[in-house]
Amino acid sequence: MNKTSQGRRAAIRITLRAGSLLLAAGALAAHAQDSGRPLEWVVGYAAGGGSDAVARATAEGMSRVLNRTVVINNKPGAATNIAADYVARSHDYGNVMLTADFATLAANPFLFSKLSYNAEKDLAPVGMLARFPLVLVVGNQVPAKNWAEFLAWAKAQPSVNYASAGAGSPHHLATEMLGEKAGIKLTHVPYRGAAPAMQDILGGNVPFMLVDTASGNQFVLAGKVRAIGVASARRIATLPDVPTLAEQGLADYEAYAWQGLSVPAGTPAATVAALNKGLVEALNSSAVKARFQALGVEGLPGTPEDMARYVKAERQRWGKLIQDNNIRLD
Repeated sequence: MNKTSQGRRAAIRITLRAGSLLLAAGALAAHAQDSGRPLEWVVGYAAGGGSDAVARATAEGMSRVLNRTVVINNKPGAATNIAADYVARSHDYGNVMLTADFATLAANPFLFSKLSYNAEKDLAPVGMLARFPLVLVVGNQVPAKNWAEFLAWAKAQPSVNYASAGAGSPHHLATEMLGEKAGIKLTHVPYRGAAPAMQDILGGNVPFMLVDTASGNQFVLAGKVRAIGVASARRIATLPDVPTLAEQGLADYEAYAWQGLSVPAGTPAATVAALNKGLVEALNSSAVKARFQALGVEGLPGTPEDMARYVKAERQRWGKLIQDNNIRLD
């Protein structure tokens, strides 16, 4: 065989190999976009809360883009560790994903001495979902209408109970930071999500909480709870008359809840790319934008790399707070 024939055969083999790789990548992407099976979206909080509302709104948009059914599976409890463990241990690549939030990715690695999964190694980013402003709300039985009155009321008591969406949630740690900065003694009452926590605020069983806008706005607007202040740097469009806590004299305090979308590590890159495409298109759609605006949350469309950078910065910020204050959940 001459060198020309050998070269042609080598070129054919290279071409066929490249074609096979392209077909494989296309097949993986098609699997993520057009599988006959439903795509399971696991949420580590109870149905009815802000996390659930954001997931359901985004799932509708992703379903249209990916041309497959997206089913929400609520697995609340253990500071999202039940949901995170379920997804991290799954090998059903392309068919399961997780709302991975502040607790899952930034706080829990420091709050728990031992976890059944490793957030950095066992979960892979798809893209950021949303950022939730937090609002300090009180039940109508609390005699405070602003931060100064709330502070005076809280300091007059040996300790004040507060509700949260769960141990290790942003609602929990942001309130601990609030108590530290304001010099208030607090007692934590954790719930399995913001929705049941708000029900006990409404019922007068717990006097206050820092609630995300998606879970709390409707009750503030209906006059069922009273908004004392916003934990963001700026006022929020859905509650324009509620001043920030900074405006009212609480300096150097800012906190948000946030969420991203993750999949089990080992999910093929082409599948992640297809899911990211569906996520970004959903977040940029007019329907999801309108729903997020009503919920008072900010969509954060971006790449998996954007999410990885965001999570790294938040893990450093909150990890330091947790370690400095020796906060543990086990």
